[in-house]
Amino acid sequence: MTRILLLGGTTEASRMARALAEAGLPAVFSYAGRTEAPVAQPIPTRVGGFGGPEGLAEYIRSEAITHVIDATHPFAAQMSRNAITACAVSHTPLLALERPAWVAQPGDSWTHVPDMAGAVAALPDTPARVFLAIGKQNLTAFAVKPQHHYLLRLVDPPEGALPLPDAQAVIARGPFSPEGDEALLRAHAITHIVAKNAGGAGAEAKLIAARALHLPVILIDRPALPPRETVASVDKALAWIAHHRPPAERGV
Repeated sequence: MTRILLLGGTTEASRMARALAEAGLPAVFSYAGRTEAPVAQPIPTRVGGFGGPEGLAEYIRSEAITHVIDATHPFAAQMSRNAITACAVSHTPLLALERPAWVAQPGDSWTHVPDMAGAVAALPDTPARVFLAIGKQNLTAFAVKPQHHYLLRLVDPPEGALPLPDAQAVIARGPFSPEGDEALLRAHAITHIVAKNAGGAGAEAKLIAARALHLPVILIDRPALPPRETVASVDKALAWIAHHRPPAERGV
């Protein structure tokens, strides 16, 4: 019997969960546990890690998982690598539901960098006001440039002091609007933006606002992953599941 493990945490994952529920397909939604109040899902949910690729492979076996859909954030590279390895050793079909990366439009002023260290190096040496739209996991990398004022936007309030000497956090959950982000950038007199190339409409507002305000954006490229089957829509993911279901379930 088909049973799907949906590795989630993104808007696309929530859409996939709704589609699975509507289709009556048995599934489990897995959150990494980095957000205090994750979005409620219409299918059973688990929270927390698996214990590396070995732990994930064991979970797949013990829970009789027949399909894995990786709809994690494009920068959750370790989880995606673990899924690739675990599905290979357990002989479980794996699909990535991945939003397309952003592509520069006329009027954009983007500097592409390969990683967080590259983003730090791309910031100017003279004091600037930086919108650091990268979440909370990599803030310490920017401590080597304490001359800047950093504006952070986080889903949950920070626990303890921020690792940057001159920083302010705005607590908010997307999706955001271009108008709202333009107002935010103006209110804080932002001069530079650092962001991950996460793709998707929900987080694109800051880039549209930067274009309108002629602000430079330092855009961190996605981490490289081993080859895997990938789709960009829930409908294509459902078609993939139908193709990989046992013949008896497909009416063959």
